[in-house]
Amino acid sequence: MTSASHIGDDIADTHSSVRDYYGQQLQSSADLKTSACCDLAQVPNWLKPLLANIHPEVLSRYYGCGLVCPDQLEGCRVLDLGCGSGRDVYALAQLVGAQGDVVGVDMTAEQLVVARAHQGWHAEQFGYDNVRFLEGYIEKLDQLHLEPGSFDVIVSNCVINLSPDKAAVLAGVQRLLKPGGEFYFSDVYADRRVPDAARRDPVLYGECLGGALYWNDFLQLAKRQGFIDPRLVEDRPLDITDPALAAKLGNIRFFSATYRLFKLEGLESDCEDYGQAVVYRGTVPNCPHGFALDSHHFIETGKVFPVCGNTWRMLQDTRFAPHFDFLGDFNRHYGIFEGCGVSLPFKQGSASNEAPAPCC
Repeated sequence: MTSASHIGDDIADTHSSVRDYYGQQLQSSADLKTSACCDLAQVPNWLKPLLANIHPEVLSRYYGCGLVCPDQLEGCRVLDLGCGSGRDVYALAQLVGAQGDVVGVDMTAEQLVVARAHQGWHAEQFGYDNVRFLEGYIEKLDQLHLEPGSFDVIVSNCVINLSPDKAAVLAGVQRLLKPGGEFYFSDVYADRRVPDAARRDPVLYGECLGGALYWNDFLQLAKRQGFIDPRLVEDRPLDITDPALAAKLGNIRFFSATYRLFKLEGLESDCEDYGQAVVYRGTVPNCPHGFALDSHHFIETGKVFPVCGNTWRMLQDTRFAPHFDFLGDFNRHYGIFEGCGVSLPFKQGSASNEAPAPCC
């Protein structure tokens, strides 16, 4: 049996390794050895003006793997787990506006120095100061004196894989979200369980590969923490171009993927059909022609769109409700929607011959 002290030592060693990699070894995103980080060519047009308002030093230290700016954030309270030097915090600050606020948490002091050094500069750019940065561990959010049930949205960008206790992270997220709140995050996943040798390699771990969860283990973990119906938003395969790293990983395939998890009581384990439908009004900012809830639900403006009971609730019992008309109720059940399975959810193929989704 593994002792509690041994587990504690492993967590401390992992934290130390990650702090060294992101605080000392990496000086900019150019130092990374994999394709986990997107380049600016893949940024959607609506986000580019927001990024142009962010200090160049903050942008140069971006180590994320996706876009963690979900829709409809005006006035929201947002928490960024593993905020690093603050790129996403400062992008989110513009989306929530002066009536919202954004809190960034990171354990790497060197990264937070950069984030805080430019806080005044960004306040002048935006015309308001609605951000703050906390040093701490994302596995120990209860130690940061954040009020339970106080966040509308929690985000994270390629950080959960670096955590040695992912269950504790999700438990903390569940505790801090408001009812109907959302955990919207990008991360790296594997098509199988990563062997211990790769997990112990400091470079593989720092490059977000060694700590990547097997995708099905992630889904089961999310469900155990109360996120019953995780929704995949977008994904892309990762190329491991460094020969030395590729040799250590063998045939394991890795994917960058964005998920959204809603804090909603009573969601069902599968997609159940109650004969319900929604009509999108076209009123979410930057989404005039249709709204993408996830990779399987693109809801065109003005068109009656049949949905399962869980999707209905993800729209009706969240911040998206004012943007939809809702048809039907839960009074009659018609069975299960087809296509509810457990196979690999990601697009397959190499990153080099498949155009990546616009994910960062």
